[in-house]
Order: sequence, then C-alpha cells, then structure tokens
Amino acid sequence: MEKFRFGMSSCGAQNLTATEFEQFAQAGVKELELSFASTRYDSLQWSDIKKRADEYGIHLWSFHLPFMPFDRINIADCDRKVREYSVAYSEELIKKAADIGIKIMVIHPSGEPNAEEKREEAMKNAQESLAHIAEVATQCDATVAVENLPRTCLGRNSAEIKRLISVDERLRVCFDTNHLLSQPTKEFILDVGEQIITTHFSDYDFVDEKHWLPGEGLIDWKELIETLEQIGYNGPILYELGFAPKASIERRMLTCDDFRLNHYRLKNKLPIQAIGRPVREAGG
Repeated sequence: MEKFRFGMSSCGAQNLTATEFEQFAQAGVKELELSFASTRYDSLQWSDIKKRADEYGIHLWSFHLPFMPFDRINIADCDRKVREYSVAYSEELIKKAADIGIKIMVIHPSGEPNAEEKREEAMKNAQESLAHIAEVATQCDATVAVENLPRTCLGRNSAEIKRLISVDERLRVCFDTNHLLSQPTKEFILDVGEQIITTHFSDYDFVDEKHWLPGEGLIDWKELIETLEQIGYNGPILYELGFAPKASIERRMLTCDDFRLNHYRLKNKLPIQAIGRPVREAGG
C-alpha cells in the first residue's frame, strides 16, 4: 500500500454531496475521514455516503467520533451518567461506521477543561471507557485510534497518550500535528512510534491549535515527514481543516487543488509556500 496517500477530513464538506465527492476525486483524494458537526451524526445517511464514495473511487478510511458538547459527550467525565452515555453513543456509531466498511475509529480521550486535581480521576475514567469501546470495535473488525489533544485535555503529550492506550493492547493513536503545545513533534512521534496508525494534518503557531494549511504555521514539515518515515508510518497524510479561513488567518477560500499541491510538496519533502498569513492579535 502506498504510504502518505492523499487524505481529507469531511469537516470542510459537511454535506458530502455528489459534487463534493467529485471535487475530491478530481483532486486525487484517496482516503476520506467522516467528521461532522455534533448535530449531524444522528441524521447521517450512511448508505448514501458509502454509495458515493464507491462511485468516485474514494476509500472511507476513518470515522471521527463526536466529542461535543463536552457536558454530554466526554468519555472521561467524572459524572458516571455522562460517561456511560458517551461510551454507549460511541459504540452505536462505531457499529454503523463499520457497517459501511470503515476500519479506523478516531476518538477524543476527554473534553475540557480538566482541573489538575481531577486529572488522575479523569485519566482512569478515560481508560475504563476506552477498554469498553475497544472491545466493541474489535467485534466490528475495527480499531480505535486515540487522538492527542491540546491544553488541559487528556493526551496532551506522548506519556499521557501511551498511558491511555496501555489499558488495552488493541488501542492505537491518531496523531494530530497541531495539538502539541508542550512537547516537540519529533519527540512525540518517536516516543509513540508504530502505535500511530492515522493522522490529522494542519499547521499552527505553537501557542494553540489553529488548523491552518501546512506551511502557514511553524511546523518543520520536512522533519515531521522524515520522522514518520523513521517509525514506518504507512497511513495517509489526512488533512483536517476546512476550506474557509478561520479568524486567525488571512487568506482566500481553499480549493481541493490547493490541498493536492500541498500534499505533493509535503510527501516529497519540498518547500511549501504559504497561501495565508496569520492574523496578529491585538497588542501583538
């Protein structure tokens, strides 16, 4: 299987119409992660999505489980009822995603904020929840990939991610390139190693997550790609950002061709010319 295949998240194409699939296909997208706003999961037309993906030759690589609102969906919540609902809901969606052939289920190990004095309790809650979810995923011939998260979320560095997945040998990792705020990217990748089975690619300023197009922030992309090669990663470069610019970046709407060219340069470790320019905060 070709490594570093061109992948996209549906976060920027929420409707997944035939037109959107056609645009993905024309740009050469090979892998797609299904990821939606929290209000859309209950109304997904699973069979329609599968039919369009097959029609346009796009593989449904992964499914991003919902993670908001935090007061309702949080597998690490100290409220047992919230945890139980979150686990049950995740397991229900995993079964539906697996029914259309998706093999990788991406999950957030917590919501936020997490107070330091409650962090240990939340960690144990998350581990217990992940063990339950991993079992259901296995029954569906799927794998759960725990995503590293920023700020006070659980999984904010490699030590926490490794502890979270240690509860069940079947758990793996989704590496989000723009979530590391307290650990160098290279160190994280080398420490987690072959447990990384999928990715979320976007750029940032090392201050907080931004979800910019690679090249618009501060990540050393050549080093990142070389480090993924070093650990033997053979999954896709899967972009997780929308087409419209966020308030933190000045640029036009992105196109599928922008992602295609960006992917080509990333994969071949070539210099990337930024399309947008970060917005300076007031007083900055």
